[in-house]
Amino acid sequence: MIRPQAGLLLRSLGAVGARPPAMRSATSLLLGAALATAFFLLYTSLCRDIGDSPGSPPRWEQRAREAGAAGGGGGGQGAALLNPSKQQQDAASKEQEEGRKEVVTRGDGDGGHGARKDQGKGSDTTDNKQQQPQIVMPGTSTSTKQQQEQQSQDDLADLLRRAATADKTVLMTAINEAWAAPGSFLDLFLESFRHGEGTADLPRHLLIVAMDGKAFRRCLAVHPFCYWFRVAGMDFAGEQKYMKGDYLEMMWRRNRLQQRVLELGYSFLFTDVDILWFRPPFPRLPAGAQVVMSSDFFVGDPSSPGNYPNGGLLYVQSSPAAVAFYEHWQASRARFPGKHEQYVFDMIVKEGVPASIGAAVRFLDTAVFGGFCQHGKDLGRVATMHANCCVGLENKLFDLRNVLQDWKAYRARVAAGDDARGFSWRVPGRCIH
Repeated sequence: MIRPQAGLLLRSLGAVGARPPAMRSATSLLLGAALATAFFLLYTSLCRDIGDSPGSPPRWEQRAREAGAAGGGGGGQGAALLNPSKQQQDAASKEQEEGRKEVVTRGDGDGGHGARKDQGKGSDTTDNKQQQPQIVMPGTSTSTKQQQEQQSQDDLADLLRRAATADKTVLMTAINEAWAAPGSFLDLFLESFRHGEGTADLPRHLLIVAMDGKAFRRCLAVHPFCYWFRVAGMDFAGEQKYMKGDYLEMMWRRNRLQQRVLELGYSFLFTDVDILWFRPPFPRLPAGAQVVMSSDFFVGDPSSPGNYPNGGLLYVQSSPAAVAFYEHWQASRARFPGKHEQYVFDMIVKEGVPASIGAAVRFLDTAVFGGFCQHGKDLGRVATMHANCCVGLENKLFDLRNVLQDWKAYRARVAAGDDARGFSWRVPGRCIH
């Protein structure tokens, strides 16, 4: 096919022959220049369609190769990118879908930063990803937290089921690292059960609540039923001095855990770990009470709000009324800011528990469930001894060790048939009097 520029040139040449010689000469020069220009334009047009230079491959092939190089391949891969197979489409779709579902980070400690640093490195990045171990992270932190909370609740329910008596009652105590250390309160607490009257089997129904990791590991070394009560952002490992540091939050968190036990359908007798046990508690609890608390000072009437409550020994019978009482107790915290749960308990009992709750509150006689504040002198009646009204771990431990030695001496007299009447505790001690 003759291009329009060539046709115009031929017509112009035919017209030259019909002109005079002088004009033909000038016209020839002009036509020569026009002809050269036409051939130049024709040449450049062909080069643009065929390639940048003679011998170059057609431009459409160059574009295909460039597209293939941009996609990580070469040669035939460029054509494949222009017309991908169904298998390639499916593979690409699968990779995109997996990328949306998972967040993959490198296992060399860089986390997500390592992946971002490798972007744009071509095939080297792919090789690195194949060599590095990969960790699939959860989609959201909220989901992870919910899973951890659910696992914690499942662990608690399983431990309660295994530790409870036939009527779904458990003994409970709480420890941290300082109280669980070898030779400290936990060892003394467990030893007291071995030397009591009819108390050797009670630890079979004891659930120990650990407030930190070290206490939990120590518990596992000495007892079968241990529950790690994790509280994000709180450190309960050290000695928690009365009303200092994290003491308040620890007490209220413990209170909320007790409520959860009730909600799971279990009654409990909670005991501080600085209490020594000499006789079984349950036959000695007030009949018909749903909430029973020990006293620092007992005024003689178990139902009197004038007793001085101490939450170190607390029995609660599982029921809707008991759960409602705990909800009222927790809600009342806002009315007494900066106060511990024992103080708030005292206030709501003195105010009068709302009749709609229907929970009867009683207090324990210190002649039976005594402590360093006030205790009975008749060792033939005592069930417990609490290291209350005493500040400092060493002071508590010193007097409790003496109390346990006194109890062993009393038991030896009884076993030998000697008269143990009038035998009592060595007082005063560092705290006991």
